[in-house]
Amino acid sequence: MKLRPRQKLGLLIAAGGAASALLWPLWGHSHSDKVGRAQGELTADQATAFVTGRNAFSMPLPTLDDEERARFAVGNSFFRRNWVEAPASTTARDGLGPHFIARSCGGCHVQDGRGAPPDFRKGLSDQPVALLMRLSIPGTGPHGGVVPDPVYGDQLNNAAIQGVEPEGQVQIRHELIRGRFADGTPYTLRKPIYSLTRLAYGPLAPGAMLSPRIAPQMAGLGLLEAIAETDILANASAQAAMSGPIKGTPNRVWDDLAGAHRVGRFGWKANQASLASQTAGAFLGDIGITSTQHPEEACTPSQKDCLAAPKGAQGKAPEIDDRTLGDVVFYQATLAPAARRNVERPAVVRGEALFVQAQCASCHRPSYTTGAPPFPRLSSAKVSGLKIWPYTDLLLHDMGPDLADGRPDFAANGQQWKTPPLWGVGLIHDVNGHRRLLHDGRANGVLEAILWHGGEAQGAKQQVLKLNARDRQALVAFVESL
Repeated sequence: MKLRPRQKLGLLIAAGGAASALLWPLWGHSHSDKVGRAQGELTADQATAFVTGRNAFSMPLPTLDDEERARFAVGNSFFRRNWVEAPASTTARDGLGPHFIARSCGGCHVQDGRGAPPDFRKGLSDQPVALLMRLSIPGTGPHGGVVPDPVYGDQLNNAAIQGVEPEGQVQIRHELIRGRFADGTPYTLRKPIYSLTRLAYGPLAPGAMLSPRIAPQMAGLGLLEAIAETDILANASAQAAMSGPIKGTPNRVWDDLAGAHRVGRFGWKANQASLASQTAGAFLGDIGITSTQHPEEACTPSQKDCLAAPKGAQGKAPEIDDRTLGDVVFYQATLAPAARRNVERPAVVRGEALFVQAQCASCHRPSYTTGAPPFPRLSSAKVSGLKIWPYTDLLLHDMGPDLADGRPDFAANGQQWKTPPLWGVGLIHDVNGHRRLLHDGRANGVLEAILWHGGEAQGAKQQVLKLNARDRQALVAFVESL
């Protein structure tokens, strides 16, 4: 096979871096869809990456061919390297800002991993990068989405290029929530309270709503994208037919690339249907990079300095062209999930039984068989036909008032959040040096995340509160093995 120059570049870059049998019949799936030992070590059949450590979220699907690996490496380069202010000598990467949060995708998703909020014990010294603040005002926007704040748009950007004012700063304080397990063991949760300060263009609009969102890890996203919409809708139908409080609902959102409404599956409220739409939106919102999907900078009429700032690509075209954006999307779509670990450890086996007993698998559906990606040119055929084990139903659930952000997003209300996948949770510390979970990173580890559950998941939390210390450790060991 003869490689084109762009593919040769890619290869050079690549060379330089590196439920139980009783539960699942209720869902209408086969008995092979059980949790834990039925899965073994594989998370995605032959596309599983057997890797641990710092690069655990950064491996390509091992089934990619040479041409796809070259494209993966090119996309990786544009995902990780910083964009610069315009005008610049490098026209391929200029156009940062005017407002932004990070200078690259990898600035939030370090090592393709999960972000963390500022350390609560140290206070807020630096402005958060991997934690952003969504903004909106009451009402329904185009295609059923949110209505942005008229002055600050749909998210706060706390950094800016020279000559432009950062929009503002995020301030965080926290309240302590104390409780006890049934065996008398005390616990303390820290509830973050958010506010915005140093607003450069005046106050937010009356009734403005804020919602914090942490950057999640990236591995396996292309496989989630290949789950058929019919499977997600079947999850909702099965839950609706069951007794009990768990009644997940799909979010239906506008997909920019498809030009149509689709079932949402990405974002903490499932407000994005495809990696392409998510990525183009993040380039504009987080880095200030325009594209064919978003050709105008996110400057509002009140932000005169932002409107007057120089544009990248010599002001003649979108700052990221379709081919480069496609390579970045392809890169994300072909990141492989890591294999499970410690599958036969007695604590993990015990934790598996407790996971089912507490009905965690009702929302964290263990497995699927993937279909075709929505935009084949932006993914690989290798994502199709795989048995994957992400542990999510990709539905919205009411998680109670303690986790509520009070901010609707398409069909999601202010107390609903999407069930996050659990695969890779046990590797976050290896990759990113922390164990922060949930939509804003408030939970320090798996057990704290469970203790934040309410609403539809209140019963599951109550069952965990009754566990003794050994069983709590076993439950955590199982989740961290996934």
